[in-house]
Amino acid sequence: MMSSPIFWVAGPYVVTLAFIIGMVWRYKYDRYGWTSRSSQLYENRLLSIASPMFHFGILLALGGHIGGLLIPESFTTRIGISESMYHVFAVGLGSLAGVFVVAGLVMLVYRRRRDFRVFLVTTRMDKLMYLVLAAVIGLGVWNTVAVQMFGIGGYPGGYNYRQSVAVWFRSVAYFSPQPELMAHAPLSFQLHTMVAMLLIAIVPVTRLVHVFSVPVGYLSRPYLVYRSRDPKSAAGGKPQRGWEPIEHR
Repeated sequence: MMSSPIFWVAGPYVVTLAFIIGMVWRYKYDRYGWTSRSSQLYENRLLSIASPMFHFGILLALGGHIGGLLIPESFTTRIGISESMYHVFAVGLGSLAGVFVVAGLVMLVYRRRRDFRVFLVTTRMDKLMYLVLAAVIGLGVWNTVAVQMFGIGGYPGGYNYRQSVAVWFRSVAYFSPQPELMAHAPLSFQLHTMVAMLLIAIVPVTRLVHVFSVPVGYLSRPYLVYRSRDPKSAAGGKPQRGWEPIEHR
């Protein structure tokens, strides 16, 4: 299937359509469920370590993917960045992101299995999400370390995905797909892309939907007014901004 050009033409558009329909449905019929379903109340110590690590690694990985897929090789060459220099930077950034993402995900999964209360609020969709997410991350780490760093798979010096996978990605966005580029890419890159598309398709029905929640209202909302019953603060002194002291009773 992955060697079929038809899959690399229809697949991205089917996934995009499923994502859009799913997001509209979720917002219309499950607006109050549009949340990460935080389990911080049940366990906070391990979460406070694992969650920042995971999210930091994800942001690094997303930044690397955006740069690698959207910025053409011709542009970086034009501004003086050689392919070898770009390769070293991409592998270094990808390896750093991989360390944080893998460590964070392992701790998050361990936390859900170890803490009985957190495990009780783990749904089937949560388990599916973690499974697909782990597959995407594992294949991404394999591509970065095994293929790009050590040349495993017959690619000494790494595989130049910017001449195949990145071009295919942009061609799909331009509605002029070039499926043959992806059909002849290494199997691990094909698998990574396929599982990533699956992850995108299930986002609307999982807790990952919270990624698209931006608290824009916080920028313009008024200050919260706190009232103090401390007699000292009510007796004198200029109140701090956002505070409105009342008389002690």
